[in-house]
Amino acid sequence: MSAWRGQVAFVTGGASGIGLGMAEAFASAGMLVTIADIEQPALVAAVAQLAAKGLHVETMVLDVRDLGAFQAAAEALASRHGRVDLVCNNAGVVFERDAADWTDAGWRWVLDVNLMGVVHGYQAFLPILKRQGRGHFVNTASVTGLLGRAHIGQYGATKFAIVGLSHVLRDELRETNIGVSVLCPGWTKTNMPDNGRNRPERFGGPYDFRKDPLLAARNKEYVENSAKGLDPLDLAALVVRAIEENEFYIMTEPGRRGSVAARYDELMAAFDAVADRLPRILKAS
Repeated sequence: MSAWRGQVAFVTGGASGIGLGMAEAFASAGMLVTIADIEQPALVAAVAQLAAKGLHVETMVLDVRDLGAFQAAAEALASRHGRVDLVCNNAGVVFERDAADWTDAGWRWVLDVNLMGVVHGYQAFLPILKRQGRGHFVNTASVTGLLGRAHIGQYGATKFAIVGLSHVLRDELRETNIGVSVLCPGWTKTNMPDNGRNRPERFGGPYDFRKDPLLAARNKEYVENSAKGLDPLDLAALVVRAIEENEFYIMTEPGRRGSVAARYDELMAAFDAVADRLPRILKAS
């Protein structure tokens, strides 16, 4: 990891959870780390937590839904350090309703933060990385972006989209020195169950995930599994290794392999079915 010393990293959603774990790992490797988050108090707490470990990071308040602010942040970072080596599009929120209870406001908040936050990260930083001819993006999706499941349509849809977008960008950047990785974590110890405190009024205002009367059983499962999940610093070690190896998929939960394999077996079965049926349909027509 000595090769990382002096390199510049930018992490959104960096004041807690996965983002803070990555920031600590990068700073420990000698990188110049800037963490961005929508909450100033959380940034102050993160700085203090890392300083207690002898680590220094810079911070900025950033709403990833705001493209102009994202672009200004990117240019300021490049101007201050003369380079940007690693961009982690990590900010995310979760808010769920079953399909019968969906609202445009509920969808818009999750889409704007989870998906457009990644899109804005590329719009802001890709010109800089192209100018310097190198760099790496890490986009935080989820294992939910590989496995559709009931009661998690809004979050899952954005995470599927992030996986697909990451594929597109990897292919577009294949002939460059700009790498792309997509992080698909399973259960992880994060503050996601408390993310409702940041929901803007125009999207319904703050809410308490634990007291939400709708999907109470699912939310209870989410809280319990998050508490038992992987430590973000251990997850960050997997991210570091994947970047060093220029790996595209970053997985964190080996136990999900069977579920992912079952999904792809279903896809392959559909291809087998059409290979059998289509010739007969074409012959009949």
